[in-house]
Amino acid sequence: MTRNLLLLAVPLAFWAEFRHWDGVWIFLISALALLPLASWMGTATEELAARAGSTVGGLLNATFGNAAELIIALIALNAGKVEVVKASITGSLLSNLLLVLGLSIFLGGLRYHRQSFNRQSAGLLVTLLTLSLVAFMLPAFFDLAERSFFEVANPAPPDAAYSLAVAVVLIAVYLANLLFSLVTHRDLVGGLEEGHEQRWSFGTAVGVLLAATVGVALMSELLVGSLEEATVALGLSEFFVGIILIPLIGNAAEHLAAVSFAIRNKMDLAVQIAVGSSLQIALLAAPLLVIWGWFTGQPFDLVFHNPLELAGLSAAIIITNAVVRDGETHWLEGVMLLGVYTLLAFAFYYTPR
Repeated sequence: MTRNLLLLAVPLAFWAEFRHWDGVWIFLISALALLPLASWMGTATEELAARAGSTVGGLLNATFGNAAELIIALIALNAGKVEVVKASITGSLLSNLLLVLGLSIFLGGLRYHRQSFNRQSAGLLVTLLTLSLVAFMLPAFFDLAERSFFEVANPAPPDAAYSLAVAVVLIAVYLANLLFSLVTHRDLVGGLEEGHEQRWSFGTAVGVLLAATVGVALMSELLVGSLEEATVALGLSEFFVGIILIPLIGNAAEHLAAVSFAIRNKMDLAVQIAVGSSLQIALLAAPLLVIWGWFTGQPFDLVFHNPLELAGLSAAIIITNAVVRDGETHWLEGVMLLGVYTLLAFAFYYTPR
């Protein structure tokens, strides 16, 4: 019911744009409108996945799991807000690994003394996260070597070329992980699927998915268009909005799902949503943005010039690895993850405007 009520924000956002309201109102209303649209997109994807079987269904969930956030990033990239897009990539990883997983473990731990999940599956996920961290750090060191060691006058072209190569490798690893998890070694990731009763027809699911996707694209256009004016009015930097607010808006539905599963002692699903969503961003969404930029002539590389972003990613992946490796959690580990997220959020907030 609440989700349907929030849909009223969609026409209100168009009205605000048509009447030339202040940018901060357009930003806030379009952000509010994105919440139910992303939720409906996720529900439609689940319905299609339930009809397609476990293998194809897993692929559908993987492909559309972060669709709303990817659309926001693509529109921001087309608008030339490259650093905001990079911040949103980092922010997605941090919010999933620290905020969502932290809340899930903490709230689940308040109800259950100790919660367990598939240790082999979790170990595979955090290993892939470590690979992602390496892939994000190498372009930054590549750029540093160009500037300081090789004294390259214009490092942008080789940065773009190397980032494209990294993107291709990451997508190849992502596809290999899908093959491993859904086909050749499904027994190692058992316990992650939950029966889902089909409530919609195929046509209804496709129609809702298409309508929600169009809605997300339109609201994202309004959100990005009002971003600059809104950040000034709210006293926030575009970097803070990209790394904290946009990931929370784009992934709100997944965040709530992970926490609700943890409270019901379904930690396999909570971990899969939180960590698996991070992998989709790192191994699929970020590389697709690089390839999109290459095709559209809007250069986008994986060089994170802000050292806080790499420090945050390193901290998040290190502590996530420590928490999930043993296959068991308790509420204090959730507090640890939330503590790291809070420290990073303050650091991002106090960065110069």
